Amino acid sequence: MMSVDVLIACAVLQDHADQLSVLGNIIRPGAETQRTELHLKTAQLMARSSLSDFTGELQKSQKQISIQESLLTPDNLAKVQRDRQFVSDVINGLMVELQKENTFQSLFSAVGEDRKKKVQLLDIINREEEGCLRIKALQKQLLDIRKQKTEECERLEELGAYLREQVQDMRVRTNRQEKFLKSCAEQLVCQGLKLSSHKENELEDEAGMLQERIEEEKNVHMETEIFLKRQHASLREKLQFWIQRYEKDMEEKEQEISALKNKRNNSHARIQELSKKCRDMQEVIIEDRMEKEHLRAQLEKEQKERGAATKIQAWWRGTLVRRGLSSPKKADKSKSKAGKKKKK
Repeated sequence: MMSVDVLIACAVLQDHADQLSVLGNIIRPGAETQRTELHLKTAQLMARSSLSDFTGELQKSQKQISIQESLLTPDNLAKVQRDRQFVSDVINGLMVELQKENTFQSLFSAVGEDRKKKVQLLDIINREEEGCLRIKALQKQLLDIRKQKTEECERLEELGAYLREQVQDMRVRTNRQEKFLKSCAEQLVCQGLKLSSHKENELEDEAGMLQERIEEEKNVHMETEIFLKRQHASLREKLQFWIQRYEKDMEEKEQEISALKNKRNNSHARIQELSKKCRDMQEVIIEDRMEKEHLRAQLEKEQKERGAATKIQAWWRGTLVRRGLSSPKKADKSKSKAGKKKKK
């Protein structure tokens, strides 16, 4: 049996849980109605006031709209919904614990977990601050590196100018060398003409030797041509043999293909019969699923009715507890009035 204090606490917690659920249902529509009201006010001011008054009022209404929109952002609303859900979960767990064990351990554990989460968030914020400081230090290092690179670029430009001067000197030297090489080349050409005349004589002798070799090659070519003709005749006979064999193999394969087609037609008819059976089975399965869904809907309806009945019982118990608390005070007042009359 539960004590009166436990019943009072459960009734109060149930009341708070109902208020939180109602608050969760009206947050989003409430935000939208506030925005529409602000827009309607601006429209009314445009219709009623003059131009100077309208500009002032319009600025005020725009400020109010910006403030309302900043407060009613999706992030803020999502945070409010999370906090509301957390509080409602804690209240429901506390009610169950009070009804079963008459203790508050779930409340302490929820508060402890919330504190741990806040500590973790603070650690993350500190890490982000350290990261920002490290980024600033790296940016300073980048600036130093840029200065070094600019100095190196200037040094390389100076070196490029020095190399250009040396290239010009090299061009002058190469021009002088080209003139010298031309004179040397002319002398070499004269010597080459003398050597070429001598080589021409040698090549004429070699040409006679090559003509003799060409005649020998012609004789060899004739003999190879005769050999190849014989090979061609033998290969033609083999080709005819293989063509005949190919035709026989094709006839055998066509017979096999016709047999396979007959088997395929038989298997297709069997597959159609099996598909009809599968359709019948699918219709039976669908009817079974419809029956299961109907049973599940009935069970959900019964569970909702039980939940509503438990809420009504809790509310009625809360009202009985409140009436029980108020009745002792009335009894004390009546006793005090009776004592005063007796004294008189």
